[in-house]
Amino acid sequence: MSQTTRKPLLLRTRGMAAEIGARLRVMIDEGELPPGARIDEKDLCVAFDVSKTPLREALKVLVSEGLVTHRQYIGYRVAPIDLADLNSTFELLHGLEAMAGELAQQRIGAAQVSAIAAKHRRVVECHEAGKRVEYFRLNQEIHQMIVDASDNPVLSTIYASLMSKVRRARGAANADTLRWAESMSEHEAILAALTDPAHKDLPQILRAHSENTAREVMAVLNRTWVETVSNSLSELPGVGAPG
Repeated sequence: MSQTTRKPLLLRTRGMAAEIGARLRVMIDEGELPPGARIDEKDLCVAFDVSKTPLREALKVLVSEGLVTHRQYIGYRVAPIDLADLNSTFELLHGLEAMAGELAQQRIGAAQVSAIAAKHRRVVECHEAGKRVEYFRLNQEIHQMIVDASDNPVLSTIYASLMSKVRRARGAANADTLRWAESMSEHEAILAALTDPAHKDLPQILRAHSENTAREVMAVLNRTWVETVSNSLSELPGVGAPG
């Protein structure tokens, strides 16, 4: 077979691997594949309707990015999250949320408040319909909109960068947490503070919301870490589950 005949097949394989990789990143970011979860190649091949070749090419890329790990006898797993680094990032985010709230109170315009309120209504609809993944996405968008309303581009850029670091952790906790209703109530308070010019507590409300979210995320991930260690040990040859 000539090289010109093989090349299109190679390109299609690479394109398929890139698409699979993109879908896996979303699954990891949104908690469908939580930290430490074993990646079942057979199940994913069926779900994506692909062979193992493009799937493994995608997994190799995710390993190089640090999102997935591979070990002999254990196979592929979603990479664990550095909890110490995550906690430090959350601490910084609490302060940025409060700063954004303080500046937004002074600078936010009516059109921005209206846009946030409209998105909040969609969040409520997702909550009532049990659409957790869509709720999570809209939730993140609202927070960024509030930060952007501070009219401080440096703050917006730093905040977006830090949120990208904790997105996977928040997605993992979002898939497992029972705090959803409480978070929804806190978002109602945030909107009330935004829509009432006389309301001066927005910085404190945003900071408390950030701290409550971080506390729940860390609790869920600590439980997940213990379960992951236990499962990993039980899968090693000659090692049973700890008693």
